[in-house]
Amino acid sequence: MAVKSTKKPAVMENAAPATAENQPHRQFEGIVVGAPKDKTIHVKVKTIKTHPKYRKQYLTFRKYAVHDELMTAKAGETVVFAECRPISKTKKWRLVRVIKKLS
Repeated sequence: MAVKSTKKPAVMENAAPATAENQPHRQFEGIVVGAPKDKTIHVKVKTIKTHPKYRKQYLTFRKYAVHDELMTAKAGETVVFAECRPISKTKKWRLVRVIKKLS
């Protein structure tokens, strides 16, 4: 009978381990449309899509609930936010920075 080897295959030494630091998180830029509660803002993101058949471009909008720990963003400002762990039922995004403040 043939005996199976219990050795594991060799691991590449140059490959970086999969950690949270080298995994890119999705980031979006949008306009704050409201701040309904403490530490939460709603951000509207505009996306341009192309129809698959007619090749016409059209706009779509989506609102995201974003966690703003320091409550720095106000309605009308442009912000950048990134994906993170779930903070609540709807909040899976955190504020990265405020790009354009209101004058």
